[in-house]
Amino acid sequence: MVDPVSRRQWAFRALFVALAAAVVFLQILPFRIDGDHWPGPDILTLLAFAWVMRRPDYVPPVLVLAVMLFTDVLFMRPLGLWAAIVLIGLEFLRARQQFSRDLPFLVEWIMVAIVIAMMTLTNTLVLAIFLVEQPVLTLITLQMIISILSYPVVVAVSRYVIGVRKMAPAEAGALGYRI
Repeated sequence: MVDPVSRRQWAFRALFVALAAAVVFLQILPFRIDGDHWPGPDILTLLAFAWVMRRPDYVPPVLVLAVMLFTDVLFMRPLGLWAAIVLIGLEFLRARQQFSRDLPFLVEWIMVAIVIAMMTLTNTLVLAIFLVEQPVLTLITLQMIISILSYPVVVAVSRYVIGVRKMAPAEAGALGYRI
């Protein structure tokens, strides 16, 4: 018999994959609702960051890496580059999750914003070093800003719609995380 904690973890992992599939499906649809060409936020990265800051056991690194590699293939990005950068950013936030658990949301938002900015800069620099064609710098910067501004929305949806809440200290101790 499966214990309720494991069942809940696997249910949220499956939900993460389902949400990733839905986001990818919407992004590859061949039409645009808006007339402008504003870049949208990187919802998958924001979702992974929001979940790892609340419940790191719901988004294991292998799952996030598999989802990001899948999106690299579908969006024809350099294979594994963005996936590796997201994984490094995710693990950076996971390592600091215990310290940020009791901090106000504004501090979490600033920390995630810095990580997203560093990820964007790293991706741009690596692509520039290898002379890979990339979008205009203003579009890259605009997507980074839109992603940072969208983080509170993703957190609110994760918390109030999906039900991913911050881990209580007793739960953290029971799951093996430092309190």
